[in-house]
Amino acid sequence: MLDRGAAGIVGSRIQRHMTSRNDTSGTGPGTPAESAFQPASQVDPRVMTSARRRGLFVTFEGIEGSGKTTQIERLADRLRQAGEAIVITREPGGSPLGRRLRTLLLGEDVGRIDPQAELLLYVADRAQHLREVVEPALAAGTNVLCDRFVDATLAYQGYARGIDLELIRMLHRSPPLDRRPDRTMLLDLDPAVGLDRARRRNEDLGLAPTEGRFEREALEFHTRVRDGYLDLAEAEPFRFRIVDAEGSTESVEARIADLLSDLFPALDEDGVS
Repeated sequence: MLDRGAAGIVGSRIQRHMTSRNDTSGTGPGTPAESAFQPASQVDPRVMTSARRRGLFVTFEGIEGSGKTTQIERLADRLRQAGEAIVITREPGGSPLGRRLRTLLLGEDVGRIDPQAELLLYVADRAQHLREVVEPALAAGTNVLCDRFVDATLAYQGYARGIDLELIRMLHRSPPLDRRPDRTMLLDLDPAVGLDRARRRNEDLGLAPTEGRFEREALEFHTRVRDGYLDLAEAEPFRFRIVDAEGSTESVEARIADLLSDLFPALDEDGVS
C-alpha cells in the first residue's frame, strides 16, 4: 500500500503528465512512440529456444474484433499437441483480483471512468497478474500466452485517451511491471471492420453489459488505438510481429505460426490443419 507521501508523488505525476485529447504539445496521441521498457539487449531466438530454463512470454495485441482470443486458443492447442506447457491468460482479468477489476473496467454499469483512474486500475490488474500468474509460470518453465499486456495500455490509455506515454512508461519501470514479452503478435485490422465484428459478437453473445464499454467508443477512438499500436511496432521491430488479421481463421492462424516458428520450432514442422 502506498503511504501518503508516495501516493502524493504518484498523484502529482499523473496530474502533471496528463494531456488533453486535443493537446498536441508533449507526448500524446500521434507522437512517435518509444519502447514501453528500458532498452534491452536483443537475444537471438535460436539461443532463447536452444536450452531455455524458463518459459516464453508471448503477448497478443490488437484492436477490438481483431481475433486475438480465437487465435490464442488455436495456438495453445497446437503447441500443447507438440508437447509444450502452455498457460493462457489475459488482461484485465488474469487473476482473482483482476476478474473483479475487469467488471469495473469493461462493464457498462460503472459509467464514465476518469482516464487517470482507468490507467491506474489497469496497472493494478497487471501488477497482481504478474506476481500471481505470469512470473510463477515462466519460472516453472511454462510458456505464457497473454491476451493484451502493457502495449494495450500505451495504445488505449496513451494514444487514444491522451495520457502522456512517458507517465505510462514510468509506471512500468520497476518489478514486476518491467517484465518484457519475448514476442508480441499484433493482429492488425481496419478499425471499422474490427469494431463491427466486436459489436456483433457482443450482441450475439449478450456480452455488451459486462464487456462492451470500449465497443461504445467512436470509430475515431479505435483508429487512434490502431495508429498507436503501429507506432509501437515500428519502435520495436525485434519484439513485434504484425499479423494481417483479415481473412479466414485458418489463414490468420498460419500467419501466426510462421511468425512464431523461430521461438517454437514445432510450428514449422507441419502445416496448419
